[in-house]
Amino acid sequence: MRTLVSPGALRSRRGKIVYGVVFTCTLVVFTLAFLFPLYWAVTGAMKSPAELARTPATLVPREWHPESFGAAWEQLDLGKYFLNTVLVAGGAWLLQLAVDVPAAFALSKLRPKFGNVVLGLMLGTLMLPAAALLVPTYVTVTDLPLLHLNLINSPAAIWLPAAANAFNIYLLKRFFDQIPDELVEAARLDGAGPVRTLWKIILPISRPILAVVSILAIVAAWKDFIWPLLVFPDPAKQTLSVMLQRVVIDLPLNLLVAGMVLASLPLIVLFLVFQRQILAGLSAGSVKG
Repeated sequence: MRTLVSPGALRSRRGKIVYGVVFTCTLVVFTLAFLFPLYWAVTGAMKSPAELARTPATLVPREWHPESFGAAWEQLDLGKYFLNTVLVAGGAWLLQLAVDVPAAFALSKLRPKFGNVVLGLMLGTLMLPAAALLVPTYVTVTDLPLLHLNLINSPAAIWLPAAANAFNIYLLKRFFDQIPDELVEAARLDGAGPVRTLWKIILPISRPILAVVSILAIVAAWKDFIWPLLVFPDPAKQTLSVMLQRVVIDLPLNLLVAGMVLASLPLIVLFLVFQRQILAGLSAGSVKG
């Protein structure tokens, strides 16, 4: 295998030192690039409004005000909006798994007629800009076909449009394609139907990709702004992203930044807890028998 630096050079004393220095510098630079925005937000929330608006900006607060987080929680009533956002993101996640997993399993293992055409049409929706779908989707949720229900100010207005996600179906199908067909055939010979095969055979060995899809679904619903802004005109039912934009004019800048930091913490904690499963799902390319 040809590489930029030969294996012999890397095994030498000088090669090891140069490699270690370059690797360490690269790791430090990328770590700082990812962590500095988080540090800037946290320290900005603990500055006074005057210091936060000062030019040039101070890297370290001259006076620390950690009480900004408590004040932001109380003044913004973040507890209520956290519950609203958890309800919206949790429902979107559960419904998306309930729709996308069976769809991907059917396309991968059941192989219905015109399955490739259906998959192609699904992937074709990814070529459409999200803004082009706002009007038809809004018209649909204001008068749900057949049932004639108005879903405005209801979490279902978020859950239903998010249910069928073409990208997640594609990810799941690609993972299911790596599962040997012999497992499905053995389950069929034992009398298991498609539902039982999916539940007992496929899902237990698909935890890594399920973790990836779950994170993508939760993050998308948690940070979405335009669609919740349209379907939640009632301020009491709005999500965190919409509420923070609504109060930006009347709120001190440090409290606004503190509210943004608090709104981001659940996603950061979620990634730290499930990072091993996420990385395993992203790198999964085969299944060991």
